[in-house]
Amino acid sequence: MAKFDIAVLGGGPGGYVAAIRAAQLGKNVAIIDKDRLGGICLNWGCIPTKALLKNAEVFHYIKNADKYGINIPKYTIDFGATISRSRAVADQLSKGIAFLMKKNNITHIEGNGILTSATSIEITKGKKKETISAEKIILATGGRPRSFSGMELDGNRIISSKEAMTLNKIPKKMIIIGSGAIGVEFAYFYNEYGTEIHLIEMLPRIVPIEDEAVSKELARNFKKSGIKIYTNAEVSKIDALKTKVKVHLKRKGKKETIEGDIALVAIGVTGNIEGIGLEDIGVATDKGAIIINEFSQTSVPNIYAIGDVTGPPWLAHVASAQGHVAAEHAAGHDTTPVDYTNIPGCTYCQPQVASIGLTESAAKEKGYDVKIGKFDFKASGKAMASGDTTGFVKLVFDSKYGELLGAHIIGSEATEMIAELGMAKALESTWHELATTVHAHPTLSEAVMEAALDAMGQGVHQ
Repeated sequence: MAKFDIAVLGGGPGGYVAAIRAAQLGKNVAIIDKDRLGGICLNWGCIPTKALLKNAEVFHYIKNADKYGINIPKYTIDFGATISRSRAVADQLSKGIAFLMKKNNITHIEGNGILTSATSIEITKGKKKETISAEKIILATGGRPRSFSGMELDGNRIISSKEAMTLNKIPKKMIIIGSGAIGVEFAYFYNEYGTEIHLIEMLPRIVPIEDEAVSKELARNFKKSGIKIYTNAEVSKIDALKTKVKVHLKRKGKKETIEGDIALVAIGVTGNIEGIGLEDIGVATDKGAIIINEFSQTSVPNIYAIGDVTGPPWLAHVASAQGHVAAEHAAGHDTTPVDYTNIPGCTYCQPQVASIGLTESAAKEKGYDVKIGKFDFKASGKAMASGDTTGFVKLVFDSKYGELLGAHIIGSEATEMIAELGMAKALESTWHELATTVHAHPTLSEAVMEAALDAMGQGVHQ
């Protein structure tokens, strides 16, 4: 039986980061994965979808090139090439992860792993079985799209995000159930390519975890681009027929039916905690997630869990951060727990959405007396020069000490801009520090400074 200091079950953005960090600390490490390294994020999530969305952005520029004094009277779409580019990017990065395993002398074992004790994993690949032992085990088995009774996925008419990434042709009409990050990203992508989009959300507004002002702005832009939005709408079932789907929903006390070519179910993620032996060795779970402490330890102290199996937020960067902490703690190294109050959330539709910390309403519910600073990109010189003045920066401060409680951005480069505010919040910056830090001109990031000035009642440019 092969013996290791640390074994990582799952090779996604949590698992491979944990494996590398443990190896850097001098540990003998194995990583087990039944699929390609990189997990859902790299192969079927974060990375390939961003490649698709970039294609949509380029297509948007081509269609609107006359705005910049460039006339493109004729163009053609090779949708197959669009999909192929996305897959090629994912393939290249997966190979890169395999290279990193070799570089760090990590043993990569392909197969399906199951815990047989607190220190052993049985790995099956085809008819071949082997068992390894490890002093510490890190569980990073990831997640999968959630579905409910009456809307079971068939991969043809009722699809998940995975199938949405590899369609062989552009559908004429797509019904998307769920308006979180996945739902709105695909709504934007396929709408840009000419698909009639119907976006259904059971809550009162789209991107419901975001600040209310951001939800309103995104909905306004989506409607302007032709996307049909249904809020407070509950889907009861989806009928998959030979050439179409029928989505049955209830809205405003009335039943409705929407027909389309394809229904994309984007109602969240659930962790892959089944079939890996948790029950047999006493790893505690709750509501479909493994329970962990601040160091990602489970109820069995030498077993750690990271990423989607630990519940929300289901984000790749959270998995990676947890991977660092778990690996360092498992190796007996000093570590700093993840600050879950300062996790950036990014959505890559256009306009992009990014946020950290508390929304305005959540801050008020917690009892803060808040000051709000806001700056619209329509008053930004860089945004005007770039030709996209959609959106704003909104900052939420505690009026007593000026502490930054939350930051919310909607605009063309929101997902890049949020990092400054994450750093500011981590350093406990106040509105004064954000307002007096000189920002280069002209940049979109000036909107952060302007929003902080607005919160102080000193706004200049709007």
